[in-house]
Amino acid sequence: MDHPQLTELARTLRVDSVRASSAAGSGHPTSSLSAADLMAVLLGRRLRYDFADPGHPGNDRLVFSKGHATPLLYAMYRAVGAVSDDELLTFRTRGSRLEGHPTPRLPWVDFATGSLGQGLPMGAALAWGILRLEAGPARVWVLSGDGETAEGSVWEAAEFAGAHGLGNLTLVLDVNRLGQRGPTRHGWDLDAYATRFAAFGWHTVTVDGHDIAAIDAAYGEALDTTDRPTAVIARTMKGRGVPDVENREGAHGKPVPDEARAIAALGGEPSRQVVVPVRPPLPTHLADRETLDKDADLPVYEVGDEVPTRKAFGEALAALGDVRGDVVAVDGEVGDSTGLNSFAERHPSRFLECYIAEQQLAASAVALQTRGWLPFASTFAAFLTRAHDFLRMAAIGHANVCMVGSHAGTSIGQDGPSQMGLEDLAMFRALHGSTVLYPCDANQTARLVAAMAEATGIRYLRTTRGATPVVYGADAVFPVGGSRLLRPGDGAQVTVAAAGITVHAALAAADRLAERGVPVRVLDLYSVKPVDTEALYAAAAATACLITVEDHRPEGGLGDAVAETFARTDAPPAPRLVRLAVRHMPGSATPGEQLAESGIDADAVETAVLACLA
Repeated sequence: MDHPQLTELARTLRVDSVRASSAAGSGHPTSSLSAADLMAVLLGRRLRYDFADPGHPGNDRLVFSKGHATPLLYAMYRAVGAVSDDELLTFRTRGSRLEGHPTPRLPWVDFATGSLGQGLPMGAALAWGILRLEAGPARVWVLSGDGETAEGSVWEAAEFAGAHGLGNLTLVLDVNRLGQRGPTRHGWDLDAYATRFAAFGWHTVTVDGHDIAAIDAAYGEALDTTDRPTAVIARTMKGRGVPDVENREGAHGKPVPDEARAIAALGGEPSRQVVVPVRPPLPTHLADRETLDKDADLPVYEVGDEVPTRKAFGEALAALGDVRGDVVAVDGEVGDSTGLNSFAERHPSRFLECYIAEQQLAASAVALQTRGWLPFASTFAAFLTRAHDFLRMAAIGHANVCMVGSHAGTSIGQDGPSQMGLEDLAMFRALHGSTVLYPCDANQTARLVAAMAEATGIRYLRTTRGATPVVYGADAVFPVGGSRLLRPGDGAQVTVAAAGITVHAALAAADRLAERGVPVRVLDLYSVKPVDTEALYAAAAATACLITVEDHRPEGGLGDAVAETFARTDAPPAPRLVRLAVRHMPGSATPGEQLAESGIDADAVETAVLACLA
């Protein structure tokens, strides 16, 4: 499209943004109006995309980090004929694909990006995958707002992209000066943004965001810059073209006051006879991701040996990578501790080091899975809390990622509470459609790694720092949603349900009590979500008391998972439920001292069993 046609396209996008938000009675038209010229030039002149084939590997990717500007995004889809005018006017209504913020319910949307500050981290990782894993020609374009640059995740992504020299990434920064409650931190100081991005190794271009020719030239400069990412920093005006809201505070997040007056100010209803011609993707041939027709040769550990489950995780993932060419490992600069170094040594081309940037780590996993990769992202369990918002949004987008948190619980010992993951089970259990696994030994860990690869949604594996005894043979199976009865406890009146490190405490206590003639059932609930409901109902039928013991806070962990099974309308009567969990604030101590002080060691389990019997 030539420049006059692009000017008309921008006007059309503005009118349709107003129409959609006015029909909905809500939305963010002013944020859409500011970026209309920027997106018109991209759509009509620079973007390469086949809307009839959104899965084409050569398609450029467009990420709307300022996800509230969906009226503009959906107006773009209408302009290319991907959605009809009738569907455009279903914006924000029940059952519509055109939600208030974009989600992958639409085939042209890769991620859910309603939470600000997430688009650039995911776009940067997407660009890395296309460039480094696929060697493909596609480019990634990210539209961000100036307000969201206050998010730290933006600068994790800026450094990531600059360090990797992602010349296939272009950020379009819509600097419209106004946020939700007032002016943004830097207002229209374009140099402030340019200085910051340049410091991270980016090429920067400042431009009048309403000058079609200048925008086009800036995009051309970005395309010519192949050794580093480019930030096109555009000065725009919020509410551009509608006098009632243009550059006015208090207009954010609501439709324009008068739709007809706004459309008249924009020049009236545009002609809709021409569907915008979008440049086709470049011919693209991607190398096959070799997958062998056999199961992974998982590591095997001898019963009785003491092996850290974090070590077993790394060795199992490396073995999985031997037979599956789609497996990618994403590290938070702790691979020597989490076990990921085993994968890095064997499959270096599929190993991504994000360094100590947990938001970028989670974003990378979410981005790579959109290209058909199977990412395993790992760091200390405690630090995944920083990435929770990315995981929350990943669940909204139905992402398929495997997350692994090591050094969980008080059992890590002397490092103290800042390093202890004590909230991670609750965090991952709360995610929609998630799977949460907590193995107690090395053989169980290896097989659960393989099971994770076959599952869907967000999968979380919790591993332990210290070495634990191998209790299962190499032929044991561990289906997701299952459990293992380690001590049948014939005639027992108490069931102890544990997972991970506390399985060993439960076994030790049960063996001691057996010597005293007190039988105890021990149930290994390695699948914390979904939990084995039938096994718990069987325990309720067989014993009068059920004790849960976990190296985690009492809120949201194993105890809650068990209690919830008996809160269902079809559940049998609940036995007496007792919870052993970490209820105090730990300090520095040895692992054994930590478990004892937390009341979750073998002595504590034994005491709890006897108290229940009494």
